[in-house]
Amino acid sequence: MKYTGDEIGDLGHEIYETRLKSMLETEEYISKIVSIDVLNGNYEIANDLLVSGKKLQERRPNAEMYGKRIGYNAVYSFSGSLVRTAK
Repeated sequence: MKYTGDEIGDLGHEIYETRLKSMLETEEYISKIVSIDVLNGNYEIANDLLVSGKKLQERRPNAEMYGKRIGYNAVYSFSGSLVRTAK
């Protein structure tokens, strides 16, 4: 099944907020990257988006992936708008 980019974003955000946020927003994981397969909720965590995506794709070759910096509003910032959202 193929989703549009907007659909992947919506599904990934929903999975993160409802299933993963409470487990991942800890000092151990804050600022790391999580890549989530929106088809089944599987995920991988790494310090880099490419690494977490590659790890997930190795396990799930057909993954529809959503990436997020844990505890922040964006994965990367080009204009200083990277804000920590986790408490």
